[in-house]
Amino acid sequence: MEKNRGWFWNVLAIITVIICLFTFVLHFKNWTSTDSEGFRVVSGFYYQKIKYSELDSVIMEERIPPMERLNGFSALEKEKGVFREFKDSLTDKKVYVFADNIEHSKIKLVHHDSIKLFVNLKDSLETDQLFQLLSSKIPVEPN
Repeated sequence: MEKNRGWFWNVLAIITVIICLFTFVLHFKNWTSTDSEGFRVVSGFYYQKIKYSELDSVIMEERIPPMERLNGFSALEKEKGVFREFKDSLTDKKVYVFADNIEHSKIKLVHHDSIKLFVNLKDSLETDQLFQLLSSKIPVEPN
């Protein structure tokens, strides 16, 4: 008579695979949305919401400056996480990176006077469209 002792390990293996696939799907791409008040980007555990009124600058950058990774990951052409610039290592200013394709240009958003966020999407045309939208939303200071 055989006993079914392996069912626990089989269920545990299936649950582990499901969790890994779910985490991969969450981090697979940047999920962005815009509304009348602001811009939101989500990638797995990383989330940023920026009101248009808090934007200081929006520029297109070819490269991300050298930084120290506080947490996050790099996989193939993806770079995501929270970083700290080398030149600013004495302070605790964080830089948020949401790059679906590190080889393409990235949008650099500066908000709240000094918080930086780099973002790009898998499709460079979508990144350009997002850049145009965000550029048009920068508050204009009266003279």
